[in-house]
Amino acid sequence: MSDPSPDRLDDDQHDDPGPTFADLGLDQGVLDALRAVGYETPSPIQAATIPPLLDGRHVVGLAQTGTGKTAAFALPLLSRLDLAQATPQALVLTPTRELALQVSEAFEKYAARLRGVHVLPVYGGQGYGVQLSALRRGVHIVVGTPGRIMDHLEKGTLDLSELRFLVLDEADEMLKMGFAEDVETILADTPDDKQVALFSATMPAQIRRISKKHLTDPVEITVKNRTTTAANIAQRYLMVSYPQKVDALTRILEVENFEGMIVFVRTKNETETLAEKLRARGFSAAAINGDVAQAQRERTVNQLKAAKLDILVATDVAARGLDVERISHVVNYDIPTDTESYVHRIGRTGRAGRSGDAISFVTPRERYLLKAIEKATRQPLTPMQLPTVEDINVTRLARFDDAITEALATERVSFFRDVVSHYVREHNVPEVDVAAALAVVLQGDEPLLLEDEPAPPARERRGDRPERGERGDRGPRRDRPQRGGSGGPLAPYRISVGKRHKVEPRQIVGALANEGGLGRSDFGRIDIRGDHSIVELPRELPSGTEDALRGTRISGKLIELRPAAATEAEHRPRHDRGTDRGYDDRPRKKPRHKRP
Repeated sequence: MSDPSPDRLDDDQHDDPGPTFADLGLDQGVLDALRAVGYETPSPIQAATIPPLLDGRHVVGLAQTGTGKTAAFALPLLSRLDLAQATPQALVLTPTRELALQVSEAFEKYAARLRGVHVLPVYGGQGYGVQLSALRRGVHIVVGTPGRIMDHLEKGTLDLSELRFLVLDEADEMLKMGFAEDVETILADTPDDKQVALFSATMPAQIRRISKKHLTDPVEITVKNRTTTAANIAQRYLMVSYPQKVDALTRILEVENFEGMIVFVRTKNETETLAEKLRARGFSAAAINGDVAQAQRERTVNQLKAAKLDILVATDVAARGLDVERISHVVNYDIPTDTESYVHRIGRTGRAGRSGDAISFVTPRERYLLKAIEKATRQPLTPMQLPTVEDINVTRLARFDDAITEALATERVSFFRDVVSHYVREHNVPEVDVAAALAVVLQGDEPLLLEDEPAPPARERRGDRPERGERGDRGPRRDRPQRGGSGGPLAPYRISVGKRHKVEPRQIVGALANEGGLGRSDFGRIDIRGDHSIVELPRELPSGTEDALRGTRISGKLIELRPAAATEAEHRPRHDRGTDRGYDDRPRKKPRHKRP
């Protein structure tokens, strides 16, 4: 398909208040649903994208996460559905299962006032039975990850012969995760006359090539961002040693006025450990990571949305696509090692124009990461001080005052007023003393105010170094068994993609982490060879994870995951050793040579 110079619309054309949703030509049922959730004014990407999509134009949308891209394609798509058609009319491809679920939920919310619209999320890690049953009953919109969509196409269980709309959401992320050939195959397996919308944060050459090949005379819409982080998110950092992190987080939770919070850590183990420590200190906290079953993850997220849970401790992979308006704060308990992860993390707050707060813990030896983030985002992070005992006590007393004021406004206070008056008459005790005694009963053994603790003795060297039992990921050493994020040993696995397929370590990690729910710490060495690769993963993989990974594709080819034979794992050709690296992909030190 040809691609003449695309029309361009920039968000600069929408500096005025602009149209309302009612002005854009959307279906009345969709407008009723938007009105029910309180949406009135479209964001720049929505105002620019909805009209051409309603007109049947192909669209390329360039915008960062959190700008409202989902509504930009979901609203016009719902307005043009033919509910009499039983086979899928719309396919939305997303890079991760979390985003697939988020997009599906958005479609269902916007279709709440439309009768009989069926939306199906399709992703790895979910049983085929649920998906097959829904497909047999008939669905209008399928939202899925490329790997699972390819599986259904190969099995003949997904019929795209009458597809009318196809959306590529976060296209650049899909390519980074090695789904380029899958996306090309899916596009080629759909009708030529379909309408295509492509959304991406960036426009690398590969995305531009896909656009030229599969989009006809597209409207290109660009929402410009001066920085990669939202201006409505206050970004702060706290210099803290590793052993002080739990205490620092506890103090911040005491003094910060937050609704919902995500605390990011690097490893799966740390999510559970930290969540347990927070619960022991009286906070409502839960953990999500790659080992948490999808059903449990959904329950936890729903608890957070319903204010039955206040703090979520998560890894990067587990929090992808998480969109909860209650999240007012993000805490980087472990500062991310790359700026892209930082942007994704803090983007979980400050959604839909609301203000948000991001706090990052930085140990002395991590100062370079802080500087890298500031340079990449072009925004300085504001230093903050650890809340003092006095700060905490002022907050506790203020909350105690608020609790009394709130109780005085209830109807039950009249009954207890009579009870206290009776006690005063019978025992001849001042009312203020009775009130103080009741406060003692209410408080129990836990003191209301925090007391200063003596400072721990300073270490002679490496003051920020954690105790042996508390250390985070240090990476595997050759002279000791390697362990994954679950605490178990790593073992070599063989996958059927290698140098011949032009794969890179980041593609392997991205695809396996997404489809199998694995985390950063679950990867050991990655040895890319001619026609296959050896990847170190946890020896004891959950059955569901192993099944999902067997069906995973990289660069369009099934990886055919299986344990590697001992001889195969030990054989390390000299010309392949350059790729023998862990997940962090750090170059190894050159050996020293003695002078003659």
